[in-house]
Amino acid sequence: MVVLSKKNSGSKDVILSSEDVVSHPIDGTLDLHTFRPNEISSLIPEYINECRLRGITRVRIIHGKGSGQLRKGVQDLLKKIPDVKKVLNASPDEGGWGASIVYLN
Repeated sequence: MVVLSKKNSGSKDVILSSEDVVSHPIDGTLDLHTFRPNEISSLIPEYINECRLRGITRVRIIHGKGSGQLRKGVQDLLKKIPDVKKVLNASPDEGGWGASIVYLN
């Protein structure tokens, strides 16, 4: 398990309270349902980095189906991360368009 910190959007350091940190297992599956949309931009790169450090090269990110707006935002963000080789919609048995499969370098 690793502690993923919530960061503000500015460049200044912030003091984090216990409400500002989330422990999450690094097992190759990240379910975004427990996070707020404004946390995603820092959470995903941190999670991808932790997966790489553990030798995990295939990651499933569950973003839900909804309108598809979060999926698009997640996939656009993933494509900007240098360690990401490929991003695909999950197969039906892994969540279909409600999840993305990420392959890392």
